[in-house]
Amino acid sequence: MDVHSRNNVVAIGNPGGRVLLLAHGFGCDQHLWRLVAPALAERFRVVLFDHVGAGRSDASAWDPRRYASLDGYAADVVELCEELDLRDVVFVGHSVSAMIGVLATIAAPERFAKLVLLTPSPCYLNDGDYRGGFSRADIDELLDSLDSNYLGWSATMAPVIMGTPDRPELNDELTNAFCRTDPDIASVFARATFLSDNRADLPKVPVPSLAIECAHDAIAPREVGAYVRDHIPGCRLVTLDAVGHCPQLSAPEQTTEAIAAFAAE
Repeated sequence: MDVHSRNNVVAIGNPGGRVLLLAHGFGCDQHLWRLVAPALAERFRVVLFDHVGAGRSDASAWDPRRYASLDGYAADVVELCEELDLRDVVFVGHSVSAMIGVLATIAAPERFAKLVLLTPSPCYLNDGDYRGGFSRADIDELLDSLDSNYLGWSATMAPVIMGTPDRPELNDELTNAFCRTDPDIASVFARATFLSDNRADLPKVPVPSLAIECAHDAIAPREVGAYVRDHIPGCRLVTLDAVGHCPQLSAPEQTTEAIAAFAAE
């Protein structure tokens, strides 16, 4: 299948510039990059896409076995780079797509120049001294709620993820993005997201990396950002003076500046 239609690929910006490949997180689509993509496109060739099952991707390409783990999404990223012959790519992955980017760069290091991990988490579960932010009971409750009442889950979780009670329009935007996702697809992707553990993959990242965290994030606490920095060789960490898990919406100028500065080096 043609990846253009499978993943609804859109390219904007400087055709001769370094490629920035922007990957959205769970329950979202490429539209959530709308406040940073135009500014990045002034300097770079920005390539946006939707994960299969999200946005305007080809839903007929969705396979519950392929997408039961993040490896399926990482394989899609590699295929996209190969079919479009993208090289020297700066992969920018938000939330779960940060770990999808980790897996993609390990699988095809020849395609990637750098990796930007925006509010990343290699493991959401607390484990011994590792604090991912959630107990197993928390995750089970989250997944059960999603399965039993997806629309209600969306309305409840969006404000928690966004973390901007003073900006209800952002909560509404994220809620609407969730509600556009097929509940069956969302259930499989949620399990792939919240039950994944990519901690062992971090030391294998073969390219220069930047982790970007927010000062206050209910989904990926500050300890997680420090863990990512300390376990990816040479990784840098930038902390935005921002709240929530989606700084491309809540703090777009800071987010754009951090991405552009690293990508231009």
